[in-house]
Amino acid sequence: MTENRPSIVVLGGGYAGIKVAKALDEVADVTLVDPTDAFVHNVAALRALVDPPWLDKIFLPYERLLKQGRFIQDRATAVEGRRVTLGSGAVLEPDYLVLATGSGYPFPAKSNEPDTTTAHAQFRDAHQALREAGRVLIIGAGPTGLELAGEIKAYFPDKHLTIADGANDILPGPFHQALRDELRDQVTALGIDLRLGVRLTELPAAPPATAAPIAVATEDGQKLTADIWFRAFGVTPRSDYLRGPLAEARDADGYLRVDEYLRLTDRVFAVGDISAADRNMASVAGHQATFLVAHLQALIAGEGDLPTYEPAPVGIAVPLGPDGGAGQFPGSPPTSSAPPSFPR
Repeated sequence: MTENRPSIVVLGGGYAGIKVAKALDEVADVTLVDPTDAFVHNVAALRALVDPPWLDKIFLPYERLLKQGRFIQDRATAVEGRRVTLGSGAVLEPDYLVLATGSGYPFPAKSNEPDTTTAHAQFRDAHQALREAGRVLIIGAGPTGLELAGEIKAYFPDKHLTIADGANDILPGPFHQALRDELRDQVTALGIDLRLGVRLTELPAAPPATAAPIAVATEDGQKLTADIWFRAFGVTPRSDYLRGPLAEARDADGYLRVDEYLRLTDRVFAVGDISAADRNMASVAGHQATFLVAHLQALIAGEGDLPTYEPAPVGIAVPLGPDGGAGQFPGSPPTSSAPPSFPR
């Protein structure tokens, strides 16, 4: 520790990572590491697909985040204990290490492009392909698939849109059936063709989010056709850079088993989508970050008897375009109309 200010490395600049880094900037020497050059407000990414001017609102450069700390655009290639090796070959060994590398998810919900310019081009290319398509296929009827369908219908109401999923109902997870019923009614009212219990023999050969003739068969002999398709399933936690005992904390799906303090080992913590402590949601990542900030501040101040982590209460907001959607808020029954997930 230097001048009573401990060093903290935060790997990953998602919702949890930026909150931890910014909140601790005044009490520690913070280094934020991320392979991209900007934080992306992924909650609004689907709106940016159909309305590209939103791109300027959702990409926020990391260089502006910290007043005293520093940002390094790089990727962790190996982490063992608190020793972090970056792709550049640089090695960091802080007093505290926060793993917040999050998860990967198919575009357009998330973009993996390393710089803002390339990511903007990816969105604009997909937008143009979508504009030119008459028929759209979305595979996956979870919150991302439903929200994407609602955005497309709001901006391109004349397009024929199909959502297909092998499950027998929409929106898997610990949610009220009344919420599913409300969302299903709104989806049907938008004229969306909802195909549930439909299993594909294989995914389309063409890359998602690109213009191409799509024709896929289902196990029961149906055929789904489109001019463009989007993949709305497949979360992948980013934890494959861990080595030694830390790697042993990965469960079968790649999530990290943490203790009641969101800790893997002494002074190594994991928050956000990478952690097995809670659900994969931006709001939950923020909830974990708030806990960890208070915990680290207390550790730095030498305080004892620290509280343990409590999972976030169940809740979700699923917009269906600017004027529709429904949500289940903690302690409340489902509510219809547009939920306040981000500014309209």
